[in-house]
Amino acid sequence: MRILVTGGAGYIGSVIVSRLTARGHDVVVYDDLSRGHRAAVAGGVPLVDGDVRDADAVRDALLEGGCEAVVHMAALAEVAESVAEPARYRSVNVDGTAAVLAAARAADVDRLVFSSTAAVYGAPQRTPIDEDDALAPTNPYGETKLAAEELLWQARERDGLGATALRYFNACGADGACGEDHDPESHLVPLALRAARDGTSIRVFGEDYPTPDGTCVRDYVHVADLADAHIAALEALPAVQGAFNLGTGSGDSVRAVLDAVEEVTGSTLRRESAPRRAGDPAVLVAGNRRAAERLGWRPRRSLADAVADAWEWMRAHPAGYPED
Repeated sequence: MRILVTGGAGYIGSVIVSRLTARGHDVVVYDDLSRGHRAAVAGGVPLVDGDVRDADAVRDALLEGGCEAVVHMAALAEVAESVAEPARYRSVNVDGTAAVLAAARAADVDRLVFSSTAAVYGAPQRTPIDEDDALAPTNPYGETKLAAEELLWQARERDGLGATALRYFNACGADGACGEDHDPESHLVPLALRAARDGTSIRVFGEDYPTPDGTCVRDYVHVADLADAHIAALEALPAVQGAFNLGTGSGDSVRAVLDAVEEVTGSTLRRESAPRRAGDPAVLVAGNRRAAERLGWRPRRSLADAVADAWEWMRAHPAGYPED
């Protein structure tokens, strides 16, 4: 299959591209490199530098690449930034998705896997979260991803598009030459690894939650497992469609993550207590039975694997990816 991956130069996108090519698929990457890295794109994979909101440019990339399917990753994905810049998030995440769907229709592409998020659920009513639970996002990022999902389902009804939305929980880890390099960085695993490497402190936001050790619990899923889920979803289309949670089905606390970092790096972290962040639920864990039953996908890698792989990548890339 020949596949266009929007946002394929980003963290998760680059791993998907690498693993798709390893599986024998032909891939074209479409990315404006505002958050991604040219060096993250696997060797030999064509890279089209373009804005995801440009439907004509996306259509041309699909037609020129002879693409049969799309994995739509391109988006802005920082909660705090979305609160500060909601209009920008709506432009990229919602208008960008509308442009990709219009381009797919114009190019007669009838299969699309969409990168969504657990943020569409907002504050969960139960744990683990099920795909049929209420969708009530509490920030503009989640709101724009939910609006993009709704566009997806409309295209499925209107155009017969084979469509799947994959709702990520907490991506972490690295896969071979592909790792996590954000500026600024906001994710716990790379921040803790940097603190271990540099001897700086790491802040723990809230230690009085109703959890076993008082810190937030999240569902940390290895980025290679996430990539494998996209491949499974893509290859299952159009027979299997819909929304699927991607998580481990169990959670790890912030303290457990920091303990894992200390174990892997051999360093003792300087932990700094900080107040809770507004809007942080105590527990966010995915129910992943639907993905197992319908996509045949189960995560195979542990938190320890993710931390070790991220640490190996960071040591090999101390300054991150080279400047584009």
